Amino acid sequence: MKPLLIVMSAPSGTGKTTLCDLLLQEFPEITYSISCTTRAPRGEEEDGVDYFFLTQEEFNRRVKEGLLLEHAVVHGNCYGTPADPIREAFAEGQSILLDIDVVGADLVRQYIATLPAGDPLREGFTDIFIEPPSIEELRNRLVGRAEDSMATIELRLKNAQGEMDRANEFTYRVVNDELDLAYRRLRDIVMVRGGLL
Repeated sequence: MKPLLIVMSAPSGTGKTTLCDLLLQEFPEITYSISCTTRAPRGEEEDGVDYFFLTQEEFNRRVKEGLLLEHAVVHGNCYGTPADPIREAFAEGQSILLDIDVVGADLVRQYIATLPAGDPLREGFTDIFIEPPSIEELRNRLVGRAEDSMATIELRLKNAQGEMDRANEFTYRVVNDELDLAYRRLRDIVMVRGGLL
């Protein structure tokens, strides 16, 4: 399989995590990207396994030197996607899966656009948006999960609509109306982009 940088985005409750897990189970040559962060490790988290834990100074240096595909501040801590481990994985024939929001996906897209033609990251870049069949179906799923208050669900739906409004920025779109079908569509995209079909 040709190494791919698979960027996947989806509104909360769409089933993206399940689809990602199925992809990782079927394709051992695909691994999750490990983000870097300035926040302290929690519980059993390990450096280089869960995150790359960096000082604020080190994080700022990496931003300044263009070593991150994207970065953002979330709840007062910095998070980013380092480019070097992705390039190392590519050199070993591995593909990387990046599970990220639409803003992060856009930042990665902008980074990729600065790379020269023929760069492996540019050649392997594959962005996929997973969408629910409708906002009403998404509401039903979120209510059915019974994990959030109605206020949280309404906020998630508002955010979901904003994300769905940006779905056309992605090269590929997969509607998760039925899990098996959605996975087959996702798998086909990966196989075609990876040169297996």
